[in-house]
Amino acid sequence: MNEVQERFVPAITLLRGENLQYLFTTLFILGFIAFLGFVVGMILSIRKGNRLPIRYIFLTTACFAIASIGLYGMLTLSSNSTQSEVDQTPSSQIKLSGLHMTTDEFKNKFNGAVGKYRLNGLSITRLNVKDSSEHGTGTFEYVFNEELRLVGAVNADESVQEIRLYGTGDTSEPTGGIFLTAIATLILTTNSEYTYNDAQDVIQDIGLLDRDVNQSDFDGATVRNGLEYRFSIQDHDHSTFEIIVAK
Repeated sequence: MNEVQERFVPAITLLRGENLQYLFTTLFILGFIAFLGFVVGMILSIRKGNRLPIRYIFLTTACFAIASIGLYGMLTLSSNSTQSEVDQTPSSQIKLSGLHMTTDEFKNKFNGAVGKYRLNGLSITRLNVKDSSEHGTGTFEYVFNEELRLVGAVNADESVQEIRLYGTGDTSEPTGGIFLTAIATLILTTNSEYTYNDAQDVIQDIGLLDRDVNQSDFDGATVRNGLEYRFSIQDHDHSTFEIIVAK
């Protein structure tokens, strides 16, 4: 089936279903009205003592059969339509797990935040997605530069499960620059209704704006809208910002 056929077959099928619905409805209404008319005529004829012609009885039976066929068709089409609506759930209504977005949606939202707030140097061109056939899960990665790398985990339903931003450099120096901007962008990406000031509030709650992060054992976190945002320092040269589903 070519692209044109795939596009128009559902519409043709829908039209056929509607036409059949109209046909069966018309059969039921006309057949039922005619049946009632013949029944009333038979009753009046019997009261007058007249003999009922065979064709009169035959026509009454035929009208009853037509009305029955129309009613059966109406009920059958209605049942099939209801079942089809139940079986075919629109993809837009499917609730994704994890961070409730696919990798493509994540990239688009991230780049959208970068463009909206003119955060130059952070756009994602292409995520390197790797599937794991054994567990139905996968990972994705994007390298901004030698000191900043983004890694994420993907569920079996293609939704993003968690995100980690790895920074390298001297952790005794104040945290800032592109690393802090990338953190704010990730917060905006996972909260579409947030402004840049809201993202700064999250960073403040973590503890990154209260003081210079120069402790080797720093570990700060906050929870917003069911997601946990955490910044930690592993050693003298490595720090991590992660977003996971809050437990």
